[in-house]
Amino acid sequence: MTKPEPAPRSTYRDWRNITTRWADNDAYGHVNNVVYYSWFDTAVNAYLIEQGALDIRDGAVIGLVVETHCNYFSPLAFPQTVELGLRVAHRGRSSVRYELGVFAAGQESAAAQGHFVHVYVDAASRQPAPLPLALVRALEPLQSGSA
Repeated sequence: MTKPEPAPRSTYRDWRNITTRWADNDAYGHVNNVVYYSWFDTAVNAYLIEQGALDIRDGAVIGLVVETHCNYFSPLAFPQTVELGLRVAHRGRSSVRYELGVFAAGQESAAAQGHFVHVYVDAASRQPAPLPLALVRALEPLQSGSA
């Protein structure tokens, strides 16, 4: 098994700054792996809320996480600002694969990168549902080939 290479900054379409917290460090003095998944969740959902594509209280369709993955290339620690890049790698009928890069502020090489898959379901029945139009529109700028 070969370890993937970090994708360049230019492949990501949206950016979020996150400041590490004291509690993010683990016993080894760097950000614990579970924190990266929290950052992924924050970056995706903050983008969707800002775009009007996610109503966390009254939405008829919600995204459930069915898969996450992360590769780590270099450590991050408190205190540090990190920049999360977001893009859409695949959009299906009822699912989206988001890819994220985690960069130390100003660095060209990712400290980590991973993906996050949502399957969109009816909020009441939890059965897969087609992506709502507002979501499709919000995802378009994040897809490959978008500026």
